[in-house]
Amino acid sequence: MNLKALGWNSDYETYFQNHYGQGYIPGRVAVEHKRIYRVSTEQGEVLAELKGKMRYHAAGREDFPAVGDWVALSLREENRGIIHSILPRKSKFSRKVAGNTTEEQLVAVNVDTVLILNALNGDFNIRRLERYLTMTWESGAAPVIVLSKADLCQDIEEKQLQVEAIACGIPVHVISSIKGEGMQTIKQYIGEGKTIALLGSSGVGKSTLVNTLIGIEAAKTQAIRAGDDRGKHTTTYRELHVLPGGGVIIDTPGMRELQLWGSEEGIQEAFEDIEEIAGNCRFKDCSHEKEPGCAIQEALSEGALDESRWLSYKKLQKEILFLQGKQELQVRLAAKKSHKAQNKNLREIYKHKY
Repeated sequence: MNLKALGWNSDYETYFQNHYGQGYIPGRVAVEHKRIYRVSTEQGEVLAELKGKMRYHAAGREDFPAVGDWVALSLREENRGIIHSILPRKSKFSRKVAGNTTEEQLVAVNVDTVLILNALNGDFNIRRLERYLTMTWESGAAPVIVLSKADLCQDIEEKQLQVEAIACGIPVHVISSIKGEGMQTIKQYIGEGKTIALLGSSGVGKSTLVNTLIGIEAAKTQAIRAGDDRGKHTTTYRELHVLPGGGVIIDTPGMRELQLWGSEEGIQEAFEDIEEIAGNCRFKDCSHEKEPGCAIQEALSEGALDESRWLSYKKLQKEILFLQGKQELQVRLAAKKSHKAQNKNLREIYKHKY
């Protein structure tokens, strides 16, 4: 496998210089299983595990490899390897893990363009799109909205207008993978050295699009659920595929829970229109409730700002502030635990010394 076909470039070559002298080779993580990784290299596919020291010093999830990562590894017999280091990432799509645990889950890294799929059937959801856009902007990758399953929709133009109203200039494409319609618009984001990732809920057609672009059935597909057009989980893990015409595509499972992980920057980008309106308020610290000269309230009363979009913006802001509070608490508790451990060690030292 040629490294350039996997997305290797001069930046990664520079990052890797120190590793060559240690006898390591570069590889890209194609699949992440529990404690083991499928890594694509010039020598072929390798099953690799982390070096013990790397695992021991990992402070959190971001210190472990994720699909799309470039790693330095040493080869062993029978296509086995050891991962010694992760190269710097240029983008990182994360979410909070499902449930009450405050922990990061890496979805895909080193992605240039994120194709956010939303089906044009009964599962069409503008508010979900806003959430995906927020997280994509936060990742550092460029978002593109893909409205799939056009063959199942009777009011395409109306729904496309709804999406463009919240897209803030982001490209919006309508496709039908089954009929092969709109594929040329997708191919403009594909090419040697480029990595795209597909995101969206179950049943939006991610795996079907992967198969269409690759030309073979590389990903399994299933019919959507009758009654509400919601999909079943076909893809159960993230996987990196090399496209025959150049470029790499990362397929991801549908997400039942899509909780934010990051700062307010993603919200500011995804709701650029609201941020611009708020900048015209009379007071800089306007809460956008009852203050005189509030541009937000004026836009709402005049119909220039959709109320449901405003409520979505406030909900995501509240969610990210709540998450940041929990993250800060976690840091304080970890520091307190570390301080206690250090004091205990000092007491033991003094006890044996005196």
